[in-house]
Formats: sequence, structure tokens, C-alpha cells
Amino acid sequence: MSRVCELTGKKAMVGNNVSHAMNKTKRKFDANLVKKRFYIPEEDKWITLKISTSALKTINKKGISAVIKEARANGFLTK
Repeated sequence: MSRVCELTGKKAMVGNNVSHAMNKTKRKFDANLVKKRFYIPEEDKWITLKISTSALKTINKKGISAVIKEARANGFLTK
């Protein structure tokens, strides 16, 4: 499974390592992902999602039901 947030679609970015001598080599900036279980009271079940930590902060603010509804509307979550 790729390193992509299941709720926001965040994925790795590409950039450069820059040395003191300004030499540039390609590198990858991975998304900060965590695997987390959530209880959804409307469906009365637990789900496990691989989400970014910024999405976790959004869930703490808005609630899991609202965030899942937005993700389904944006096409990120198909479950």
C-alpha cells in the first residue's frame, strides 16, 4: 500500500537535498502518516485508516463522521 492519506489524499513530495556547497540531489518528503482505529457510532463499527497527522487534528476538531462525509464527497474514501 502506498504512503497516501486515505482522508485527504496527501502523498510524498519531491525536492532537493542542498549541501553547504549548494550541491543538489533529489530526495523525497514523505507524508507524516499514522495508522489509527476509529469508532463510527452511526454504522456501529470500527474502521482502521492510514491518515496524516494533520487529518488527525481535523478529526479531533470536526469529528470523525463529518470528516468521513467530506472525504467521500471528495472521492478519497470509497468504503
